Amino acid sequence: MPGEVHYKRSRFSTRLLEDRLYTAGHSWLEREEADLWRIGFTKFAVRMLGEIVELGFEMTRGSPVETGQVIGWLEGFKAVTDIFSPLSGRFEGSNPALDENITLLTTAPYTRGWLFQVQGQPGTDCLDVHGYVSLLDTTIDKMLGTRHE
Repeated sequence: MPGEVHYKRSRFSTRLLEDRLYTAGHSWLEREEADLWRIGFTKFAVRMLGEIVELGFEMTRGSPVETGQVIGWLEGFKAVTDIFSPLSGRFEGSNPALDENITLLTTAPYTRGWLFQVQGQPGTDCLDVHGYVSLLDTTIDKMLGTRHE
């Protein structure tokens, strides 16, 4: 069982898994095999999106992807957002469980609610759990209009 970091700031709290990488776009990456990664949205991301009603991918299995490339979209009651690939490599498909139950994105964002898989290597801009905690602090401070010293 991977270690966890419990995070609480203002009215937001979550647990972050130490064995994951994170991005500034509030995605997480979990290594499944040597260079196969499962990618999902963090609890912070899904909270900002609100209730999610639909998602789709513009890629087919085996398509090449680049870091930062738009590979799909997600629609919530609050916003429509692009889904970006956090690594370069080959798109290996989306989570079929979301076709049946899209609420897994919000009810199980770190487990059954993963979004897609990519075969490749994460970029140097991916953060470990402590780097992501710092990013969350900065993001929430901006939202609150305060500065954390």
